[in-house]
Amino acid sequence: MKFHVPGMSCGHCTATITKEIEVLDPAAEVSTDLDARTVEVTTSQTDEAVIEAIKSAGYEAAPV
Repeated sequence: MKFHVPGMSCGHCTATITKEIEVLDPAAEVSTDLDARTVEVTTSQTDEAVIEAIKSAGYEAAPV
């Protein structure tokens, strides 16, 4: 699944988002693209759960 995270602008942002997703699912595979401001996640969790994890990190997210 892929999400647009418009507020993600630096390495600290990506690290915080990745950490929150890994709290939700330690086995998740997370990749980020700062230029496109997207986060791609491979997980057994739902889109909604991942969006909530990103929101917990302090960022808005929408499915792409």
